[in-house]
This record gives sequence, C-alpha cells and structure tokens, in this order.
Amino acid sequence: MNDSWIVRKKTKPIFVGDVGVGGNHPISIQSMTNTNTADVQATVGQIEGLAYRGHKIETLAEKATFEEVAYLLLYNKLPNTTELKEYKELLKSQRDLPLSLKEVLQKIPASAHPMDVMRTGTSMLGNLEPEGDFTNQLDSINRMIATMPSIVTYWYKYSHDGEDISLVNDEDSMAGHFLHILHGKTPNDLHRKVMDVSLVLYAEHEFNASTFTGRVCASTMSDIHSCVVAAIGSLRGPLHGGANEKAMELIENWTSREEAKDKILSMLANKEKIMGFGHAVYSIRDPRNAVIKEYAKELSKLHENDDLYQVAEEVEKVMADEKKMFANADFFHAPAYFYMGIPTKLFTPIFVMSRVSGWTAHCMEQRANNRIIRPSADYIGLESSEWVDIEDRD
Repeated sequence: MNDSWIVRKKTKPIFVGDVGVGGNHPISIQSMTNTNTADVQATVGQIEGLAYRGHKIETLAEKATFEEVAYLLLYNKLPNTTELKEYKELLKSQRDLPLSLKEVLQKIPASAHPMDVMRTGTSMLGNLEPEGDFTNQLDSINRMIATMPSIVTYWYKYSHDGEDISLVNDEDSMAGHFLHILHGKTPNDLHRKVMDVSLVLYAEHEFNASTFTGRVCASTMSDIHSCVVAAIGSLRGPLHGGANEKAMELIENWTSREEAKDKILSMLANKEKIMGFGHAVYSIRDPRNAVIKEYAKELSKLHENDDLYQVAEEVEKVMADEKKMFANADFFHAPAYFYMGIPTKLFTPIFVMSRVSGWTAHCMEQRANNRIIRPSADYIGLESSEWVDIEDRD
C-alpha cells in the first residue's frame, strides 16, 4: 500500500517493454524502508515491523476490531463511532447468500479443497451480482467481505454434516459471525476476541504472491471479483497459503515436549522442511507471532489439555536453538484455532476472509493510478533456427 507517511526517494527509471518503472512513472520501485540503509539499526527496525497505513500491527491487534481495520484499508482512515456502527450494520446486512449460490455450494463435494470452494463461491457471486461500473467497487468489495465466512462455512456444514445452516444471527462482528455459524451457538468472549485478532493480523501484508496476483489482474482493468478469484488461486498454492494447516498436521499427533523435541531433531537431521518458520520478508522475527502466541497460550490454559501448546512451544525452542529460525504468524495460529474448535481444513480460508480487505484495497489503489503490469521475458533459446520440412525431421 502507498503510505503517505513514507517519503520515497526517486529511483532511476527503467523500462519493461514500453512501460516506464521508477523515476516519475506511475509504477515505482521502492524498498521496504524510507531509512538511510547505512543506518543498520533504523533500517532493520523498520523491516522487522508491520503497519497498516502507518498504524503498527501490535497497536491494531490490541485496540482495533477487524471491521475498523477493513475500514482503514478501504477508506484510508479509522472510522469514528458513527462510521463504525454503520459499517458493521452494512456488513451484517449482507452476510446471507443468494439461493442460487447456496445451490452451487451444495453440489461441491466434501472432498473438495476449501480454497476451491472459496474461488468458486466468489466467482458465482460475481456472476449473480456483477460489479459493473468501477464506481460500484466498494459495494462489491464490502459484499465479498461480508460473505466470505458464509460461503466456506455453509459449504463445510452442508457437505460434512448435512446441515443447511442459517447465515443470519445477531453477531455484530465477522469474528463472532464465523464462530456462530460454524458451531451453531454464540461464541464466548475470549474466542470472539482471539478470532477478531487473528483477522486483524492477516488483513494485509504488502506485495506477497496473492496480492501481486490481484494487482496484476486489476491492472488489466478487470472486475473486482476476478481480481479476488485470481488472488485466491495464488494463495491456494502450498508455498504461499496453508502453512498454518501444515503446522497443525506437524504437531497434532505429538503429546509431550520430549516427543516433539525428538521428532523435530530427527526431521532436521533428515533435512525435512518444518512449516511455520521463517519468512520471505522478515529476518529476525515476525511481529504477528508474538501476538497470536500469547492468545494461544491463554486459550490453552482454559482447555482440558494444553499438550498442543506445550508441543508448539517446544518446537519453537528447538528451531531457534538448532536453526536460528523464528516462528512466523502461521505457526501459533494452529493451536489457537484448534482450541476454538476450528477444523484444520478451514485454517487457510480464514486467511481469505481477512485478506480480502487487503487485496481489494490494493486493487483500488492500482485502479486509481493504473498502468498495466506487463513484464518482458529474456529469451534464452536459440537465436536463429532453420525451418525443416516435416518429412525431414528426426
């Protein structure tokens, strides 16, 4: 996201085909910092942080609701009391799904990948309620934000439990709504809070693969549903989304710290990949991890068995000691979601529920100052080839 609080230095312009990049061109070349890179402490400090439109993630996780964060990303300001009340009422009024969309979801088997369900549900919504003119973009965006929990949970409950659930309730937050329709009852305050914090933590994270995919789609001036479908498709790949699910699969069968330590050391000796550790951007820590780890710990104390948290903490310790690697945002989300009774296959769709706000904010930004994103490729094959008639070919 372009943040007005960051003063960018002009860069030397280059050209990708006939598209100018850098300098005064609309597409800028930017680092992650606005510091003098010779100042190592200042530069590393800014890289290891995360902020949404200038607001530190730790502050937002502590003080903001997901609806406030979505509003901040989409409207470029924190809402006042009246604006937040109206925004929550807007989202609440748009949670239910058209009957024809429910019928499509009913036809998707339980064996389907939940990300495929979200992709199909979003695409169908775009067919039923097309964006039309770009002046309608916020209407379509808010409708998608409101319906994402409904789409995946309706499919899950219908395909797995045979339930045609109601998607209407009195919950005034997305967090509460999701937990309510998943479990069929009002969630407790701690679960509602932890779910809300999780949505805040996942809402935005600059130019990751799915966000870039969405912006490339937006740069063609495509509709907003297509942009989100493209982003979902990118997130579906195991190298981008799904790390929290893989982390859960890793730790769920271990019952003690001792077992976890032995298993992880064995995996490291065999050079196996441990999901939920390290990050493409952060080199020292993921600022989101400390937040969700504390909530996972709090949830574990109220659960009849805290083994999963103890195992997760031991794995984190071993990875730090042996590989100097830190847990990222996904790792402690696994025990947090488990303690709230969320099925593992819904972990990554929660990411989508939240990140739609960040994806679409990026798409709006791309549209507002657009130049199609069209890189050129360096051809490395033969410079020149002679034509050979088919009867003479090997």
